[in-house]
Amino acid sequence: MSRNYDVIIAGCGAAGLYAAINLPSELNILIICKRELSLCNSSLAQGGIAGVYNSPSDNIQYHQNDTLIAGSFKNNVDAVHTLVSEAAQDLEHIIKLGVDFDKNADGSYHRTLEGGHSHHRIFHHADSTGKEIASTLLERVKELKNVEIRENCLMCGVKQTSTGYTAFLRSEDGSYENCNCHFMILATGGIGRVYQFTTNSAIATGDGITFAYEMGAKIKNLSYVQFHPTAFNNRATRECFLISEAVRGEGAYLLNCHKERFMQNYDERLELAPRDVVSHAIVLEAKKQNSTEFYLDISYKDSEFLKKRFPMIYKNLLEQGYDLTKEPVPIYPCQHYLMGGIDVDNNSETTLPNLYACGECSHTGVHGSNRLASNSLLEALVFSRHAANHIASKLGSVPADFEEAQFDPHIGAHTIPKGIRTETRKIMQNSYFVIPDKPAAAEGLKRIKAIREDLLNGGYYVDPDYVLAKSIVTVASIILSEVTE
Repeated sequence: MSRNYDVIIAGCGAAGLYAAINLPSELNILIICKRELSLCNSSLAQGGIAGVYNSPSDNIQYHQNDTLIAGSFKNNVDAVHTLVSEAAQDLEHIIKLGVDFDKNADGSYHRTLEGGHSHHRIFHHADSTGKEIASTLLERVKELKNVEIRENCLMCGVKQTSTGYTAFLRSEDGSYENCNCHFMILATGGIGRVYQFTTNSAIATGDGITFAYEMGAKIKNLSYVQFHPTAFNNRATRECFLISEAVRGEGAYLLNCHKERFMQNYDERLELAPRDVVSHAIVLEAKKQNSTEFYLDISYKDSEFLKKRFPMIYKNLLEQGYDLTKEPVPIYPCQHYLMGGIDVDNNSETTLPNLYACGECSHTGVHGSNRLASNSLLEALVFSRHAANHIASKLGSVPADFEEAQFDPHIGAHTIPKGIRTETRKIMQNSYFVIPDKPAAAEGLKRIKAIREDLLNGGYYVDPDYVLAKSIVTVASIILSEVTE
């Protein structure tokens, strides 16, 4: 069984949904959702979305400069200019779509401050901005008659054809089918599950990056991995609860194991230095004090203000036994975001024709080597709109037919060995966490390459375990290859 579509979008986060909204309504669109619709990294974004919009004291040059400084000037300057100069139109668009940002008593939008920003330019919905944006976009997409959403559907492979692409899908009931398209948008999110500890959701296994890599698309700067300095320090779970940078933006202090502030010894911007600087400082302080016990403390602020400003964080921490309004909270750096990915141009098109990548799986170059806080949701919106517009401009040259590539899920009779993902995550955590350990990375790469070789040639059955393990191992091999070059 196979079906034909004009556009297939892999991913149902902000980038995938916004692309669907901006595509021409006459197109037949399929959105593939790997798990349940609510599970995506976009929904986990707490702090907000950055942008200069109706702000007399701020301007796009300030936003551009802050982005370049945070990214160590390794950014694509043209892409950064696109990001900051078009922020206003997408902020206005999603507000019209129904996104509800917090306002001041006079009706103006409340803007908060986060690390690396020189001005208050972060629009937010309390401390659950990503969830507000993603759920609103999903509501609008569900109203589109030309869009089909396939929930709990795993994309097991992609092949390029003479007329576009064929996606090999596995439905929740275990059945397989091919879906063909003229255009494909990969919006599959990040790679957090390559690490033992991450703030990312369970879907973040780098599938889109792996599919693009296997087809020969250029992958760039995959070793640009961001570690968030203030994840809740509960190493009993793989997914670590994020404590938003906005908490430091509102005045929280970072404390070492002696409950003393220490950032003054590392950077003049103190707690509001960019994320990579703060994460490095914590790791260096940990070595100095021979302790990984660190805390975030904002208990000196008004308790009612904190409960209203950070309701989700307050609630989640209470469930873990900590009251944000009364005591310091244990934190430690954790894998958070990917700045590299599938290399794209300013239209979000990859090095393969009619294959696009948007959001965290893409490499637009806007973030450089370190993402400025709250630029991620903005990037997802701006560049997925570019992808949609570029696809619209190509419709006159689209062939009428569809070629279909073939896949076989029953390559082998046996399933993969247990423990592949666990071993890969341990290697990544030990060799490439905040401050790289190059000798460990070199040793780890040898083992990762051997695992990948076995996965590719071992004749395994193409089930979810195989697909996710292959993605994690492929991403790890690319990262460690870059690190050891």
